[in-house]
Amino acid sequence: MKSCLILTGGKLNLAFARSFLEKEHFDKVIAVDGGLESAEALGITPDYIVGDFDTVSGEVVERFRNLPFIVWEQHKPEKNETDTELARSRALTLGCEKLVFLGATGGRLDHMLGNLHALYACLEKGIDASLVDTQNRIYLLDQGKTFYRKTLWGKYVSFLPYTEEVTGITLTGFRYPLQDKTIRRGKEVGLCISNELAEDRAVLEFREGILICVESSD
Repeated sequence: MKSCLILTGGKLNLAFARSFLEKEHFDKVIAVDGGLESAEALGITPDYIVGDFDTVSGEVVERFRNLPFIVWEQHKPEKNETDTELARSRALTLGCEKLVFLGATGGRLDHMLGNLHALYACLEKGIDASLVDTQNRIYLLDQGKTFYRKTLWGKYVSFLPYTEEVTGITLTGFRYPLQDKTIRRGKEVGLCISNELAEDRAVLEFREGILICVESSD
């Protein structure tokens, strides 16, 4: 599976990022605007650099421009896509089947929500895509999933409706099991917040809709 790391321009815990990258391998790296400063701090040379470069220092840009083999995709600030969406689209054209976004949750809430919605285009194409930070792994689900304690991001698992409603939710092997429940945006969401695995393996099933899944630690 061809994988891609996308370094976005949000706040990034560098200690966490270093630890995470020691355990993960990526075939391609795309830096997004201010994410170029994170790339420099982490000692990463991106394959692609994407953005309008309005949130990165000119000195950092020039240092990377002196490096060979980097593909630059500069866009005007007045555009219909966010820089992260442009990076996501580039990753998909490269044939990447797994995308991990770092720096996508820290900082401005509007960008964080935009990054969450950027996952939908990946879900439509069957691409494994997630936003990760020191406490959370966030992704979308359009079908059931089996969770294993040993690979869970943290102690908790929460499910939120991405679509207007998600029907037929059944949770087996969780501390708070459910049987054939429906949750709607703004209603019943507490049913699926801060659940935990009661066994080494737990199963989520549902009939229709799309869920936001958040695996998290305190």
